[in-house]
Amino acid sequence: MSVVLTGPPALAPLLARGALLSPFKRPRPDTDFPRDRLVLPALRIDLARLAAYERVCGFATGDDALPLTYPHVLGFPLAMRLMSEWGFPLPLLGLVHTSIEITRYRAPAVAGEYELAVHIGGLAPHRRGTEASVVTEVRGGEDVLWESTSTYLARHRTAGSPAERAEHTPLPAVAEWHLAGDVGRRYGTVSGDRNPIHMYPFTARLFGFPRPIAHGMWTVARCLAAHRAPEAVRVRAEFRAPVPLPGTVTYAADGHGRFELRSGTGAHPLERRGERGKVHVEGRVLPLAA
Repeated sequence: MSVVLTGPPALAPLLARGALLSPFKRPRPDTDFPRDRLVLPALRIDLARLAAYERVCGFATGDDALPLTYPHVLGFPLAMRLMSEWGFPLPLLGLVHTSIEITRYRAPAVAGEYELAVHIGGLAPHRRGTEASVVTEVRGGEDVLWESTSTYLARHRTAGSPAERAEHTPLPAVAEWHLAGDVGRRYGTVSGDRNPIHMYPFTARLFGFPRPIAHGMWTVARCLAAHRAPEAVRVRAEFRAPVPLPGTVTYAADGHGRFELRSGTGAHPLERRGERGKVHVEGRVLPLAA
């Protein structure tokens, strides 16, 4: 069933509700989940917020088209409304964004008016727990211009065996980026995702992280800002390991669409020796067939 909204939901109450309900959730892949399709019609772009997002993520400002990853930010409040409901079986606290696939058929113009829709695609077993997929669409008129599927993992005990790790061949290094400790706070401001693990050292430690970690969607956006993607494109990115803040990372790409973000050379004093060279994000950019 489609539920038409008059505006984007406020995120703070949704995050609070999801946190309060989390201890009562019992995730498993064979249970039910919300079937509503949330629709936000006549959406227009807030230009000041867009410009702030572009600056934080490294995109050029002033382009006529939206950055490739920006519709995810627009759909995030709708996704949080669905995932914070009692009927959503996975606990919001501890939920891990494990991957995203984005397909852009035509770049939405900054000055356009769009229909934004979000729904839960389904649940699936994972070797470490249960995974949910969240589907976001941006339509211009009758045409789907942009769509994505994000997967979120709730860890719990399973009978699955550990996955075998394939030998990794590093991609050629392109650039080294020094990440400030406030990257999580800055991205949280422009995206609305103010998860405590991204904000401050003391809030990150409450959830088992010795220091704040970067948002996965910031890492993908930062990589794609450095990658010249065609207009009609499909991007697949896997989030492999958190990016601690502050820190140094290496952006690498092979010139054939593959990219990755890995830990730097240990130039930052807070970096641990075991973190050097660790792959945080792996992705691929593929042009759509004409």
